[in-house]
Amino acid sequence: MRPGLMPVAWAVMLAFNCAGVHGQDRTDKQDPPQGFPAPPRGFDVRRDGIDRGKLETVEYESKTVGVKRKAQVYTPPGYSREKKYPVLYLLHGIGGDQYEWTRGGAANVILDNLYADKKAVPMIVVLPNGRAAKDVTARDPFPKQGPAFAVFEKDLLNDLIPYIEKNYSVKADREARALAGLSMGGGQSLNFGLNNLDTFAWVGGFSSAPNTRPPATLIKDHAAAASKLRLLYVACGDRDGLFRISQGVHNMLVEKKVPHVYRVIPGGQHDFKVWKSDLYNFAPLLFRDPDQKKKTPDQEKDEGQPASTNINNSPYPRIHSDLRITLRFRAPEARKVQVVGNFGLGKGGPWEMERGEGGIWTVTTPPVIPGFHYYKLSVDGAEVNDPASDSFFGTGRPTSGIEIPEKGVDFYHCKEVPHGEVRSRWYRSKVTGQTRHVMVYTPPDYDSDSRKRYPVLYLQHGGGEDETGWSRQGHMNFILDNLIAAGKARPMIVVMEKGYATRAGERAAPGGRGRGDGGAFEDVVIKDLIPMIDATYRTNPNRTHRAIAGLSMGAGQALRIGLAHLDTFSAVGAFSGVGRTDPKTAYNGVFADPQAFDQKVRLLYLHAGTVSLDAGIHKSAEDLYKALQEMGIKNVVFRDAKGFAHEWQTWRYALHDFVPRLFQ
Repeated sequence: MRPGLMPVAWAVMLAFNCAGVHGQDRTDKQDPPQGFPAPPRGFDVRRDGIDRGKLETVEYESKTVGVKRKAQVYTPPGYSREKKYPVLYLLHGIGGDQYEWTRGGAANVILDNLYADKKAVPMIVVLPNGRAAKDVTARDPFPKQGPAFAVFEKDLLNDLIPYIEKNYSVKADREARALAGLSMGGGQSLNFGLNNLDTFAWVGGFSSAPNTRPPATLIKDHAAAASKLRLLYVACGDRDGLFRISQGVHNMLVEKKVPHVYRVIPGGQHDFKVWKSDLYNFAPLLFRDPDQKKKTPDQEKDEGQPASTNINNSPYPRIHSDLRITLRFRAPEARKVQVVGNFGLGKGGPWEMERGEGGIWTVTTPPVIPGFHYYKLSVDGAEVNDPASDSFFGTGRPTSGIEIPEKGVDFYHCKEVPHGEVRSRWYRSKVTGQTRHVMVYTPPDYDSDSRKRYPVLYLQHGGGEDETGWSRQGHMNFILDNLIAAGKARPMIVVMEKGYATRAGERAAPGGRGRGDGGAFEDVVIKDLIPMIDATYRTNPNRTHRAIAGLSMGAGQALRIGLAHLDTFSAVGAFSGVGRTDPKTAYNGVFADPQAFDQKVRLLYLHAGTVSLDAGIHKSAEDLYKALQEMGIKNVVFRDAKGFAHEWQTWRYALHDFVPRLFQ
């Protein structure tokens, strides 16, 4: 796209079609973007001493337009008529033409370098003019250009593809055709590719523009798309003004269970820096054999390492250097086995496992986001845990979990520092009439000084989890140990209760993961739990030394209980748990008097991820933070975990940032 043309053209274009796309956008879906390594230095620079492909301009007769039209054709190094090649049709943006990708995007240079490094299957790349009209150019206003971009679908299918397949040595079938493009061409690629699945098996949209059809109408038959597509790649920079279009497409694909690769380029804008990176990552995924699908030669050499969450020295699951996961499961009598993921685990799934010798089923996933993730296996429709992985109480029951390491991040690891203890304790609740279980973290020096008293943080889990979640999935004890050892946090006691309760004599309603009565749990905390902790452990039993926080469901509990009992708590933390809130009336008007609020509340801490389910929560938390600041409230902090979703890695980051702010 020519920068000089962008402002006027896009202003018209956004007015023309944005409303239809953005009206379909949703941010409450799961599944965050997939990680790709940044291209190596010089990936788009012409190298000496390597074989190069050939770039030529051709003319073809367009019956659709009624004139001869031009396209560039790139043939790979060593192109031979004795061999058949797959074809990628690569489209330009609104201000470009058939030369944009080679002039501005160095497409031929990137491909030459990929072939020299043996990272891509040799292919022919066709770079057409996506503006199918006799007298329309890139200089014309968009209302004149728009119809020509739509007409190009017919020109592509009926004129250009037949010309290429007649004049070049190509494989003339859908499995050997790919369609991708940038900006306007990205919209064309999604529109044309997803509605012509008998022609294209590989489709990519890079920073797709508002010409992209609304998500609700983009795919006619989602089941057919899921079955026929070999690859659907959706990508955009997170600082691109058109980011929400790709996000809306991704959300629809997740909802409709259409497998796809979703890539968000951190800091990426609407420019060739992003699109070059997309071509570099997209091209190696194309035209692989079924057993090599979505793997580069480098990936195939990477055998990976067993996950830290494996049990009994099981060699699988294995985590590869690019964060793909290979899983295996033995089920000789099974007819169908799938891996069903959860927050952050890949592109939504379920992933079909392939049966091998001896009834061993195997699958290698796309790259996944770092952190802890739940998953399960579906064996002929029956859901089971993976016997090779440890199980954790999550999703309302014990569930398989896998830890994906984040490179260079170790604040939640077990280090060579003094360690506290996570203690198990039972106590009698008058509110519920039952014996309840609580986990209590005591800091490293708790048993060495019997006179010392400690502040207390009450820390709640999320829906479907229990009091073990923060220590097992969240590694809160290691986070506290490391912070205390570094002198960044005060030694404190941390209490973790199960956030479900039903009053004595009442029955818990079926469903709802047994959450019970929120009011009953509030009474448990205030009337049973805090008195028991103060009587049992060496606490500083006053509001100044007491805080409450939680994640997701637990964040809502922390806000509700903490802000209703400011005679009990002086700090409140909500991780991924702020909904739409009217600060003037919320929580019985606790924010109405800013000065009084700041006098009582030393810290109101709001935190969220930025993508998938957390995108909407992030906006609500940020809106509340800004509103409270405008009202004059000072003791409020808002932080986020960029690129992470509604998952444990987000909450680990939150706790690590929250704890040093307490009791200072």
